[in-house]
Amino acid sequence: MKKPKVVVLGAGYGGIMTTIHLQKQLGVNEAEITLINKNDYHYETTWLHEVSAGTLHHDRARVSVTDLINKNKVTFMKNTVTDINIEQKKVILKNNQEIEYDYLVIALGYESETFGIKGLKEHAFSISNINTARQIREHLDYTFATYNNLEERPEGMMTIIVGGAGFTGIEFVAEIANRVPKLCKEFDIPRDTVRIICVEAAPTALPGFDPQLIEYAVTQLERKGVEFKIGTMIKECTPEGIIVSKDDQTEEIKSQTVVWAAGVRGSHIIEKTGIENNRCRVKVGPDLRAPGAEGVFIVGDCSLVINDETDKPYPPTAQVAMQQGPVAAKNITTLIKGGTDLQTFKPDLKGTVCSLGHDDAIGVVFGRKLFGTSASAMKKVVDNRALFLEGGPGLLLKKGKFNFF
Repeated sequence: MKKPKVVVLGAGYGGIMTTIHLQKQLGVNEAEITLINKNDYHYETTWLHEVSAGTLHHDRARVSVTDLINKNKVTFMKNTVTDINIEQKKVILKNNQEIEYDYLVIALGYESETFGIKGLKEHAFSISNINTARQIREHLDYTFATYNNLEERPEGMMTIIVGGAGFTGIEFVAEIANRVPKLCKEFDIPRDTVRIICVEAAPTALPGFDPQLIEYAVTQLERKGVEFKIGTMIKECTPEGIIVSKDDQTEEIKSQTVVWAAGVRGSHIIEKTGIENNRCRVKVGPDLRAPGAEGVFIVGDCSLVINDETDKPYPPTAQVAMQQGPVAAKNITTLIKGGTDLQTFKPDLKGTVCSLGHDDAIGVVFGRKLFGTSASAMKKVVDNRALFLEGGPGLLLKKGKFNFF
């Protein structure tokens, strides 16, 4: 009897958790499981702000895919997905290779969303993967290293602009604020030479957070020299910096380092499938299946799950993706074994913690507001838990964060 083919696209949080649970639930004689990812490693997306700022080496934030999967049960393919043919149940790869599937899990992650702002793609950095994070770190290091070697320095050379004061923007700004004094000392640059500016279009930093937590975060970062421009729109990014507007007033801010951290969308591959989507995110059913696409499940940043209590989507966080993976795996296993009673995905959100550096943070955990070192310790607990779920105690001991205070 022909074994059903299960194909998982992407080795991010959702994809790797789906694969790990599939290999536990299905025997080698029950299904062929294939995991396809463009890199041969999985990386901790929630650590990219540290890699970008240079406060964490990129190798700490990634782990080989083959160290996480059972190679006797899962075939790993390093390749890039270029298209998905839903009608023919085929995945098309970069070398025109076609992979057939009976069950497909789309977990292709996110891409930067520029909202049509002119020049952002061309002139701004983005925190979107390991390589872009390394590029930001290397650019910062090079800028500081060359400052004293130049007789004529371009205006804004030592101005660092971060577009967005949401979760990623604030965490990155915090890491930069911690590292800049060390870079200044290392390269003999006066601290007041460097400006760190965070620009946010919304009327507040960290939209959706408790006002008391927001005030704490902003105050702490301002003490470290971060300048906030709240309610300010970036109209254009140029080779010389950015043009912003607020209250009908336009201003140009010169900078050689603009990092965009203000928006994400799902993978562009979603648009090629013909499945109805919003910014490449698909409103999945309660069982995580895509509407009108037989055998297709979508998890992570490409999925859209509505909170029935608020009638709004759950945020596309690592916490949600890691909980979707086991549900998708369970439902695929049920279908393969002839069952019909599929599990409904209901996120169990423990809380949210936003890092303000290695020793500071804010958050709400089990309904309780946390500040400072206690929140920072909880952030490390969250990071360590993710490692444990992905690779067990071995990965936790190898990559874990244990400097709690």
